[in-house]
Amino acid sequence: MLTSKELEVLSLVALGYSDKEIGYILKISYGTVRNHIDKSILKLCAQNRVHAVMIYKFSHKDWLEDIYEKNNNSLDCRNILPYRL
Repeated sequence: MLTSKELEVLSLVALGYSDKEIGYILKISYGTVRNHIDKSILKLCAQNRVHAVMIYKFSHKDWLEDIYEKNNNSLDCRNILPYRL
């Protein structure tokens, strides 16, 4: 079971934020961010951060749905994906 902070960090990872950006957003150090990500990977028996996000999403279908709805049905809250008509 992930802690609330590990889940918060994993959510930002899923949204494409870098470790430094996550630290800035959550006001925690880079090392603490890496710690939360590493613990999440271990707890989910994942191979890496992307695999951890996928495992968590498959087991928690509603995860990220509120973020999706708040951002006009897109997880691209950073506006980094190319615009398509």
